[in-house]
Amino acid sequence: MKHEDIVMPEESKKTPKILVVDDEEINLKLMCAILKSYDYTCETAKNGIEALEKIKGMPPDLILLDIMMPGINGYEVCRRLRNNPETEHTPVVMVTALTDRDSRIKGLDAGANDFLTKPIDGTELMVRTKNLLKIKEFEDFLKRHNELLNAEVKEKTAELKGSYIDTIHRLTKVAEYRDEDTASHIKRAGYYSAALVRYLGWTEDKVDTIFYAAPMHDIGKVGIPAEILLKPGRLNPEEFALMKTHTIIGFNILSGTVSDIIYMADRIALSHHERWDGHGYPNGLKSEDIPIEGRIYNICDQYDALRSKRPYKRGLNHETAFKIITEGDGRTLPGHFDPRILEAFREIADEFNKIFEELQD
Repeated sequence: MKHEDIVMPEESKKTPKILVVDDEEINLKLMCAILKSYDYTCETAKNGIEALEKIKGMPPDLILLDIMMPGINGYEVCRRLRNNPETEHTPVVMVTALTDRDSRIKGLDAGANDFLTKPIDGTELMVRTKNLLKIKEFEDFLKRHNELLNAEVKEKTAELKGSYIDTIHRLTKVAEYRDEDTASHIKRAGYYSAALVRYLGWTEDKVDTIFYAAPMHDIGKVGIPAEILLKPGRLNPEEFALMKTHTIIGFNILSGTVSDIIYMADRIALSHHERWDGHGYPNGLKSEDIPIEGRIYNICDQYDALRSKRPYKRGLNHETAFKIITEGDGRTLPGHFDPRILEAFREIADEFNKIFEELQD
């Protein structure tokens, strides 16, 4: 079994449409000039009401939204966008001169994906625009596949197998795109999970399913702002609370499919931080209330996190990681894991070590 990319023919791509919302004419002209120089289609609105009218029936691919505007402000516009089925997944970048932490937290709570600080830096504008449009492209790709599969699954199962796998690789690359340190972690995810469930006696079909599903466990991190995701240090409580939402975001991205692989992936995305003793997140599930896929990947994720180097910590060797998982160190405890899965991990821990050593950058 090889974790290789499957290449599909290039689809014809439309020019992305970006809506710029700002009450100052000079800001509208500046941002549109930059965007048009990169061949994006740019539309403008001078206030929140005009913006909400313009998106009716033809939502843009990205919205650059000023916060401080007359009438309804950017926070309220963003909330309305998130409550509208047409725009609930449309990326929103809040553009503001406000730099205080409370304003950003308020923007994140309203549903913003990212921020730009005035005065606008052209390079930063384009980097954030390209990142969010790439994420939107992947989400649209998955949505189109789900619609097609719902209509033709019985006739098209064999034909679309390659498309499933291609979709999965595209989605896993989203996380690599946001954080280059996660690339090898994503590759190892499928191998750890497959090794564990094979030992537990799963059929080869199920082994294949989790092999392709597990790498999508953190796809929800596409919804976490870059300054939190890439912070070179430990997160404070407020930042960690936001980081926890990646489980729910991932589930929302992946749910509603007829694909066995992506169905398993949405369960892993939502539940892989739950703990056997009930002290995990996002739902505080306990013991067998946690989906089996989440229980399996929880121990895989913990092992890889202990072994991996991060800006705020060094990576541990195999022996130390094994001891922490099986004996505990105060933060990680054996009681966090399904006892049956923990015992399986003990038996095949050397295989985990081999996977980690062979699949490093």
